[in-house]
Amino acid sequence: MADYQAPLRDMRFVMYEVFNADKRWGQWPATQELVDRETADAFLEEGAKLAARTVAPLNREGDEEGCHWSEEGVTTPKGYKAAYQLYSEAGLTGVAGNPEYGGMGMPKALSAQFDEMFSSASLAFTLYPNLTSGAALAIDAHACEALKSLYLPKLYSGEWAAAMCLTESHSGTDLGIIKTRAQDNGDGSYSITGTKIFITAGEHDLTENIIHLVLAKLPDAPAGPKGISMFLVPKVNVNKDGSLADRNQVQCGSLEHKMGIKASATCVINYDGAKGYLVGEVNKGLNAMFTMMNYERLFVGIQGLGTSEMSYQSALEYALDRVQGRSATGPQQPEKAADPIIVHGDVRRMLLNMKALNEGGRAFSTYVATLLDTAKFSPDETERKQASEQVGLLTPVVKAFLTDIGLESCVSGQQVFGGHGYIREWGQEQLVRDVRIAQIYEGTNGIQALDLLGRKVVMNGGASFKQFAATIRRFIAEGESDEFSAPLEQALAKLETLTNELLSQAANDPNVVNASCNDYLHAFSYVSYAWMWAMMAREAQARLSAAAQEDDFYQAKMITARYFYKRLLPRMEGLLISAASGTETVFELPAEQF
Repeated sequence: MADYQAPLRDMRFVMYEVFNADKRWGQWPATQELVDRETADAFLEEGAKLAARTVAPLNREGDEEGCHWSEEGVTTPKGYKAAYQLYSEAGLTGVAGNPEYGGMGMPKALSAQFDEMFSSASLAFTLYPNLTSGAALAIDAHACEALKSLYLPKLYSGEWAAAMCLTESHSGTDLGIIKTRAQDNGDGSYSITGTKIFITAGEHDLTENIIHLVLAKLPDAPAGPKGISMFLVPKVNVNKDGSLADRNQVQCGSLEHKMGIKASATCVINYDGAKGYLVGEVNKGLNAMFTMMNYERLFVGIQGLGTSEMSYQSALEYALDRVQGRSATGPQQPEKAADPIIVHGDVRRMLLNMKALNEGGRAFSTYVATLLDTAKFSPDETERKQASEQVGLLTPVVKAFLTDIGLESCVSGQQVFGGHGYIREWGQEQLVRDVRIAQIYEGTNGIQALDLLGRKVVMNGGASFKQFAATIRRFIAEGESDEFSAPLEQALAKLETLTNELLSQAANDPNVVNASCNDYLHAFSYVSYAWMWAMMAREAQARLSAAAQEDDFYQAKMITARYFYKRLLPRMEGLLISAASGTETVFELPAEQF
């Protein structure tokens, strides 16, 4: 396994040269005093060092050792507690947190780069601090002042951790049928009783307290999702001065035995009259949860990107070093017994697929992050509203496609290694196992596809999609015609035709959405990546034209952009046909004949 190196050059290119994030930060009153390019670069450098030197070396050992349960609690692998402390001391847990409570207030376009770095270094480790950041976001947005003042500083500092507790054994996606109950104690607190499963970081030894955000229902709550409330339930009760009191009635019943991310504690959590506090309004728990869902689903998408970036770095190093066979055009290194396998077309295909999809994914995830920043920080109300609508449209895309492609790329990286990719010591098989979960949690990718086509396209008559398409057309019109303008416009037009066709079909057939949504999401994603690559190529070509000498970085961008358009964008053609083919063949076979 190669030593991880954060792709800082590409991160800076995307943030500063393609999306001009630093200029936006300087224009927004809420960020101009907090962050500039110099500050951001200093954070990036320190984050890259911590990811490469401290966290990445723990990844394989953490997988081998895993977490361990006992009646006293859960222990994480050796080195995790020290690494978590260093991560917290670097300010990364609260990097995007509210400055009023000790956070740093950094924009998501910057913190998204840390999400990628640490997902590359160790996905299992990264889940601990990022669950804390997500929970803090919900508390900041919805909790009362007393709860925010008491809990947020400790969460931002990393002294305490947090977990999100939604799923029950009978209730995964359908949260409306949860059985966990809350009883009003009459003193501002509630008693929470029930069991949650699949709770990432629900119990561990990294911090002295863990704050659970628990979805539960009051006795008189309406049926279904409209009756869900959110409660803050600490593992250890907290006194008014912030000191720890007695242990709450919160226990980890067991740990799940999993395919991957074995160093991440995935817990069954039992609440037996545990003391909790209402976050937000009664019966408005899903509203509070969805406040952080766009951020969390972006993070999950980036998990796919980060893991596949690590796979690419290792596969590339191996392909440059491993000698086997000769180039089809004759020996490239005649002094050796064979040429490095990177001379072979199929190996180059796999590596270029990984490179093009990783860099496209980095641009796309950063773009969605800039939209989140615009929705949060822009002083222009219209701009905030438009950005928020586009976040809603693109969040299921970034979550599902980056994780689907993350698995594909990790499998490709494993394949480059041949038999060694199947052997544990090389690390590629762990990446395949680890990344697999990202397609499942925070809403399975099938649910993301349903959300995109059903809720974000069909239910609003395609309005958000039209805004998305108009943005791409403005980009094409604002620049000089180049080799990517025409194929991008053609791909967009085909996606528009498909969208209109599905809107028409869905008006008469309720099964259209769930039968076509997965193909639609992937077609949508390839067009989105084509747009990202057109933007990157336009910027790279401008830099090459202005430079006194050629620059390898920008040359590589142009070559990879051409590869994406010639080799990867054509994948959408089959998806267009499949998505528009109707529902008959999907539903024709009786269940008993499967």
